[in-house]
Amino acid sequence: MPPVKIYTLSTCGHCKNAKRFLDDNDVRYDCVDVDLLQGEEREKVIDEVKQINSRLSFPTIVIGDTIIVGFKEDQISEALGL
Repeated sequence: MPPVKIYTLSTCGHCKNAKRFLDDNDVRYDCVDVDLLQGEEREKVIDEVKQINSRLSFPTIVIGDTIIVGFKEDQISEALGL
């Protein structure tokens, strides 16, 4: 399975749904709640997200080389080979 990283906001319903979907399918992932970061770390992560999603919207999900913006279950499943 390709590496999975998800950038979220702690209060975002779509982000929670995306994490729940990954959990329900036993997918291991690295998650960053961007709104809970502060200072230089927050700026660094925001710049990281902007490089892959210029609109800076959430969730931004990176599955291998695939970028998925928003909770799009069918695209996530396809990228993960589920």
